[in-house]
Amino acid sequence: MSTIRHKFRDYKNKENIEILILGTFNPDTSNNPADFFYGRGKNYLWNLLPKVFGYKELKNSSVSEKKEFIDKYKIGFADIIQELNVDSGNETNYADDYIDNKVLKWIDFEKFLKDHASLKKVFFTRKTFRDVPKMKEQIDIIKEICSENGVEFACLPTPARFENHKKLNEWISIFEK
Repeated sequence: MSTIRHKFRDYKNKENIEILILGTFNPDTSNNPADFFYGRGKNYLWNLLPKVFGYKELKNSSVSEKKEFIDKYKIGFADIIQELNVDSGNETNYADDYIDNKVLKWIDFEKFLKDHASLKKVFFTRKTFRDVPKMKEQIDIIKEICSENGVEFACLPTPARFENHKKLNEWISIFEK
């Protein structure tokens, strides 16, 4: 068995964030070139999210430009999975249905919320939960915590794989609610 930790586990969100983009996992492995959240090649969050705010695409921008954008709009990032314990030889298998059963540590969302009392909205970057019952269970817990604390919660279409007008319009519609 091999333990895989979150690549950005030491990242600290600003205390004053009002929006949280909540994802699943970003592995700290040698084959992961991401330099920041949603930084892998087939992820289009940095095209979609800025456009929601009428801002230019940031997919190929520096981390400092991305941080400038998120600071301006009081956006933070976190993932529900903090650590995995995977079978040897499967260190690069991040299929959701595989990792759903390999989680060692989930986000402590109550603590996160306590540390970010200004949080108003949480957007999870996934709408479907087929074959990931443990992930769904965690999201249900987070939804409940949000509800109890007056924080809005919504699921976004995944920013992975592609970007198009339909997906962008869905993002805009969800953010505007």
